[in-house]
Amino acid sequence: MKPRKRFAVLAVCLVLLLGLLAGCSGKSGGNTDSNAGGTSGGGTGTPTSTPSASGKQIKITFFNTSAEVNEVFEKLFAKYHEVNPNVTVELIPTPIGGAQIEIFQSRLASGNPPTISNLDPSHIYVYRDKFLDLEPVKAKYEELTLPGAVEGGILDGKFLGIPWTAQGYGLLYNKRALEEALGGPFDPSTIRTRDALKELLDKVQAAMGVPPVMIHGADWSLGAHYLGALGFSLQSRDMNENLKYWEDVKAGRAKLADNPVFNGLLDTFDILKEYNYRKNDPLVANYELDGQDFAKGNAAFYFMGDWLWAVIGSMEGRDSEFGVLPVPISNNPDDYGNGQVAFSHPKLFAVDNSAATPEEQQAALEFLEWMLTSEEGQKAITEEMGLTMPYKNVKATSSNAIAKAIGEYVEKGETINIGVINYFPTDYWAKTGASMQKYLAGAINRDQLFQEVQAYWESVE
Repeated sequence: MKPRKRFAVLAVCLVLLLGLLAGCSGKSGGNTDSNAGGTSGGGTGTPTSTPSASGKQIKITFFNTSAEVNEVFEKLFAKYHEVNPNVTVELIPTPIGGAQIEIFQSRLASGNPPTISNLDPSHIYVYRDKFLDLEPVKAKYEELTLPGAVEGGILDGKFLGIPWTAQGYGLLYNKRALEEALGGPFDPSTIRTRDALKELLDKVQAAMGVPPVMIHGADWSLGAHYLGALGFSLQSRDMNENLKYWEDVKAGRAKLADNPVFNGLLDTFDILKEYNYRKNDPLVANYELDGQDFAKGNAAFYFMGDWLWAVIGSMEGRDSEFGVLPVPISNNPDDYGNGQVAFSHPKLFAVDNSAATPEEQQAALEFLEWMLTSEEGQKAITEEMGLTMPYKNVKATSSNAIAKAIGEYVEKGETINIGVINYFPTDYWAKTGASMQKYLAGAINRDQLFQEVQAYWESVE
């Protein structure tokens, strides 16, 4: 971490003056009284009193891209208001899937950005000059979180995002449906090659009478989780090497069509397409319906992550035991990726530094600390949202059976670091996902897919 620059007295005065003007302009999230001390625009100030103790009414806004848990967040906001009646947290909801970042961009352009934003690290990186440097609270979160969690929030050399969840994904399986189809127990360690996966799918389809694999046809699943994250992250265990390969692709020095990892992923994807439960309507991309069919065992497999629990956890009539398989990219069981699942800290909490007043920034930091360390907040995140927190001494146990399955890989160190995607442009999953959708639907072949995706990456600066 680079040392923070010391501002000259004149610069500090100017920042404070701008903060006052912003408060008077009505573009600071609802608080018009910004005379009290607080965190300065650069995140270096020391508040004279905390907003929760000041008695002044403060409203902060919360932009949420984890749309499937909007209601849980709103309950937390109400609970926080009960214990801190002078602080109101207002949700800015977004729909599941598309148009989320467009909403954020619109708020930013209008001069009315959210006080707190729950975003992917890649989006925080793109708008890094708009967010508060959290260096003053970095040591605190290093103490609170598990090793490596805070590093995921360091972007462009600054601690810009507070970690709050750890998630993983792969080829999920419904244990009851799978073992009924096989007529006995299933050992996931036996599937470490593409041929072994195909043989398994053959057996399951013959027993079930339907294609057993659910492929969610949304661009974010196909473009980000499958092709983008796995394709670039499996080049090497060293993320710096993965970044270098990405730069070579953008510069045209490396061709995706010649790369064994990308070809291996598509060889496997071709098998998944062959056994696609939705092959007659592959782009339906109904998140709740796909989750329901998997959770009830109509489809035995699902390329998805443990965040699915937010949809299926409270579903009536669902099965109770689930597991996860790595997505094999070759027939060599020792190849990187054939025995590992993708794992990351996919969402971070960032605090606005473009329009929020010092008091609003401090109120945001106090609320986030409460939500991430209090029993009420931790229970909501782990038990109701069904997510895994990368924190020490969590006061609640996650109900997420999928996260527990992924946790077995984490404990063994069998994970794929997909941090390279934090540096990708914000539209990569939509652009490359659109090409993958055409490939899934049979509208283009592999050569055409590679041409489209290569052209996109070479257009990126």
